[in-house]
Formats: sequence, structure tokens, C-alpha cells
Amino acid sequence: MGRKNKPLPRWEHVPIVDIASEGKAIAKVDGLTVFVPFVVPGDVVDLQATRKKKSYAEAVAVHFHERSPRRAEPFCPHFGVCGGCKWQCLPYEDQLQAKWQQVNDALTRIAKIDFPPVSPILGNQRTREYRNKLEFAFSNKRWLTQEEIQSDTQFEDMNAVGFHIPGAFDKVLDIAECHLMADVNNEIRNEIRRYAIANGLSFFDIRQQTGLLRGMMLRLSSTGELMVLLQFSMRTAADEAQAAGLLEYLHRQFPQITSLLYVNNLKANDTFGDLEVRTYYGTDYIWEEMEGLRFKVGPKSFYQTNSEQAYELYKVARRFADLTGSERVYDLYTGTGTIANFVARQASHVVGIEYVPEAIADAKENARLNGLENTSFYAGDMKDILTAQFIEENGRPDVIITDPPRAGMHPDVVEAIRFAAPQRIVYISCNPATQARDLALLDADYIVTAVQPVDMFPQTHHVENVVCLKRRKAD
Repeated sequence: MGRKNKPLPRWEHVPIVDIASEGKAIAKVDGLTVFVPFVVPGDVVDLQATRKKKSYAEAVAVHFHERSPRRAEPFCPHFGVCGGCKWQCLPYEDQLQAKWQQVNDALTRIAKIDFPPVSPILGNQRTREYRNKLEFAFSNKRWLTQEEIQSDTQFEDMNAVGFHIPGAFDKVLDIAECHLMADVNNEIRNEIRRYAIANGLSFFDIRQQTGLLRGMMLRLSSTGELMVLLQFSMRTAADEAQAAGLLEYLHRQFPQITSLLYVNNLKANDTFGDLEVRTYYGTDYIWEEMEGLRFKVGPKSFYQTNSEQAYELYKVARRFADLTGSERVYDLYTGTGTIANFVARQASHVVGIEYVPEAIADAKENARLNGLENTSFYAGDMKDILTAQFIEENGRPDVIITDPPRAGMHPDVVEAIRFAAPQRIVYISCNPATQARDLALLDADYIVTAVQPVDMFPQTHHVENVVCLKRRKAD
């Protein structure tokens, strides 16, 4: 029998012993470390391997013999199938401990630098309905669960609006309830599905590139404003008429929608950053507020998806920056300038840099709306903009705040920071592993003085971490 045809093993009565990264847990079998989703330490299960290497394997639990006393009861009917909220089965206190450990392990094993004790993680007061933004996809190929497949039921309606299934780009899990946002997301999504099916609107087929309904995005701001954006694929006058009918129905059915927008997307993918967004009703933006500051958020704007906890995160960053009013601050990866504007009142001047030109336009507009005249914003690739000449023209920073994407900072950016030689660096990260790598590169010139994890995404393994670095004294 060829290697590729060997059946993957099944193990019985296996205890789950620890928490792992990526929302999985760990079992030890036959000298292998086995990563298993949707289980917690103390569970005893039968495992079916889905992937096997020399030193590790991946598996799924196919039968429970014992359920751990640490196990929490999942509250979502889609738990175990939907790709999100994988830690619903883990009590929130255990989630926080696992995230704290993730940060501590990254600094210990990857950075391998001196650092003070990691502060207790800042938990989220709301462990459900904490997101201000959700995106759903439409598909005419609904994902069927194992229970549905084994039931031998004939499914005539295969339309779905929900989340893409990981590893199956053309399949969408039909979502009845999602607890990541206030219940209005369920009301609107389910009513759109009902209306579409009742009125014969076609759902998108990503393989054939056919179908009218393609995607939807909801934003619910801290001020109570609600934005709904629908992505259509309109190729005929009949398509346009059906889309207009749905938009008008939504406007009448949900008067709380303050920004009703749509996009005609005829591309092969669902991104609309390069497409014109049209306003059907209301404004083309909503407002977020934080400490009296107002932020204009459009359909393409980046804004932290957990408004309440973003405020806690930014307060940590500002405390670590230790501003007295005389400092020049550089805010790298500034996005729409939220952090830059948040600290501007405590600084002499703030310079924000961001790759996306539209985000920089938002940052400038937000500074203007808040009457902040001590900010400057620049658009471009960080490693190309943050040069010696740029620093000479804009002044050497006293403090640098950096909040890069998950991939961390390009080595050229790290070198530019070392050349700029600020007295303090505040490094905000959504990926402790790449943050630890960058901290190791900065270690020759900077010492870590504080580490503060912040939980922005309950029920998931994701964690934000804020690190304060101070310049080492010259020999």
C-alpha cells in the first residue's frame, strides 16, 4: 500500500491535557503531540487523526467518554462547525490565563530577552456581542453538517448567508444566530435571507461567478448608529431592479439603519476597497466616540472591531508613552489615526504613517473634526517612508507608538526605529510571536519595562499585547 493511501489512526480513551495555540488543545498519544479543536483539558475522548507528521498530529474528537469539569456550555448553535469562537467550551477565566501564557511564552521562547513579570491580562467586560463589525457571505452552496448529511434529508434550498467554512472557499455555513454583535445582526441577516428567497433573488456562486447577492457588512457604532452595506453582482437591468427592491425593503423594515450602502462587485473576489460605494439612504459614514473625540468611520475605514476594549487598549498605550505635553510622537501603522488623535492632546506633535491612502485621508479628516492642529499624516509603505531624510524633515521622535499587522514590522522598519532613537517605544501587537521576534531585534538598544496583555476577542485565542521599551543608557 502506498504511503498516501495509509489510513490515518484512530485513538480511543485519550485524555486532553493542555491548551495550545490557534484555539486548540493538546493530547499526547504514541509519542506524538496531538492538536485537537473544541475540547478542553480534562475531557477524555476518542480521536480521529486528520493529519500526521513525525512529531505531531492533528485530530478531531469523534466521541466523548468524559467531559471535563472545566468545560463551559457553548452558547452558539453553530459551535463546532463555524470557524469562529472556538473557545466557547472553555470558561472565560481559563481563556484569559491561556492568553496570558501565550504572551509569556512568546517573550520567553522567541524573544529570549530580559522582561519584567507580565501584568495580569485585561479581560473584556462583555464576552458576547462585543464586535462593532461583521461581514457575511451569500452562497448557493450551503455547507451541510455531518448530522445533515447522515440524515439522508433532501435539501431543495441550498442558499446560505453566513460565514465561509475554513478550507472550503465555495461553501458558506448558513447562520441563524451570531452572538458576536448585538442581536440586530441576526434580525437583519435573517430577514434579508427570507426576503431574498421569497422574491427569487439569486445567491452568489463563486465558481461560476453568477448570482445577485454576494456579501453584506454591518457596523454598529458606540453612538448607536448602524451601517449596512450590501454587495451585489448586477449585470442586467433586472438585477438592478431586484437590488433596489431589497434596499428599499430594508430601509422601510429597519429604520434604525442610518447608513444604507451598496456596491456592484463584478470582480472574482469579494474585496471592495477599490470599488465605488454608493449610498442608498442616509450618510456614507457613522460616528465612533472616545473621550470626547469623534471618529468618522466609513465602509472602507479601519477601526478596532471592539470599541469598548479598544478604549482600554489605547489607555494602556498612552500610559506607557508617559507623555508630558512636550514630546514629538511618531504613530506607525496609524490606520485612520485613532491612536494618533487619542494621544495628540498630551503631545507636542504627532506624526502618523500608514500604507493605505484612504486611511490617511480619514486620519486627517478626524484630526480636523476634533480641532487637533498638532498632527501630520503620511501615506506610503512604512519601510520606504520612515527614512533618515523623513526623520530629519519631521523631527526626531521622543516616543514611537507602533501597531503593525500580524506579520509584525519589516526589518528595515526596525532599523529605522533604531536610527530614530526615541527615548520610549510603545509596541502594540495582535500577534505576540512576531512581536517577540521584533523585540529581540530591538534588544541591543532598548529594554522592556512593562508588558500588558489585553483581551479584545473573547471566545477566541487571539490576544493583543502592549509592550513598553525604554532606551538603554549609553556605556
